[in-house]
Amino acid sequence: MSDGLEGLEHNFVTSRIEDLVKWSRARSCWPATFGLACCAIEMMATGTAHYDLARFGMETFRASPRQADLMIVAGRVSQKMAPVLRTIYDQMMEPKWVIAMGVCASTGGMFNNYAIVQGVDQVVPVDVYAPGCPPGPETLLHAILALHEQIRTGELMRPGAAAR
Repeated sequence: MSDGLEGLEHNFVTSRIEDLVKWSRARSCWPATFGLACCAIEMMATGTAHYDLARFGMETFRASPRQADLMIVAGRVSQKMAPVLRTIYDQMMEPKWVIAMGVCASTGGMFNNYAIVQGVDQVVPVDVYAPGCPPGPETLLHAILALHEQIRTGELMRPGAAAR
């Protein structure tokens, strides 16, 4: 992924610009929902006024993947849904991040059978895992804040990240 800064000499000004770009990306994630099961109810609860996602720059969940840079996979993913998940991920703008919400999205959960993908990381690269069955809004907020910190510190801006 190119920030447009690779041709500039690395000095105080360019490092400050890089920090500003990372900070702004961390504070303006636009989530696309991929709610598939009971975790989606908790994800919707996180979007209510009580938890106020707007203070983290995430006012609304995007209905179109072309307007989103964060995918929250909430719940189990069936084998038939896996190609759809990948297509939506491919349509998202760069840079893009993924949160796997709940044990079903992380490992398949209690559904250890042929019809369920045993971890969404087999379909798309996952940046943060939110544990729980289902994880509460506080757990999802913690995962979002962990993702923001990784974006801000540049841990997720490694070379070749755009090719994921």
